[in-house]
Amino acid sequence: MIIMVACTPRSSFDIILRNGTIYDGSGSSSYAGDIAINADTIAAMGDLKSARGLIELDVDGLAVAPGFINMLSWAQESLIEDGLSQSNIRQGVTLEVMGEGWSEGPLTPAMKKSNTDMPSSFLLSSKVLSTQYLCA
Repeated sequence: MIIMVACTPRSSFDIILRNGTIYDGSGSSSYAGDIAINADTIAAMGDLKSARGLIELDVDGLAVAPGFINMLSWAQESLIEDGLSQSNIRQGVTLEVMGEGWSEGPLTPAMKKSNTDMPSSFLLSSKVLSTQYLCA
């Protein structure tokens, strides 16, 4: 007699965050669960007890979210100076929306000409700004 048993292999991921309070950004209430990550992508969320990760972190008691959007950022000067935005990154901010009112650029030549009353520090070339933002 031959007995054959089919088994599904355990899912494996690069990182699994276990037992976190998940805020998924949908507007729904938070819930307890696990988050699996492969490379730079959230691969799975929920009850992942049977999954394994190369790195597994117990985040019990911690909030886990995909990132926060700062819709009214005034960090443009510090971001250009620092480029790493550590003060915001460490608070979970992953997107800065800036440029309300005066913006430091990039400005086209026509925009620069029409805004001659702007302080000279705001008239940086777009090449300089692009280089600064690429370093972030």
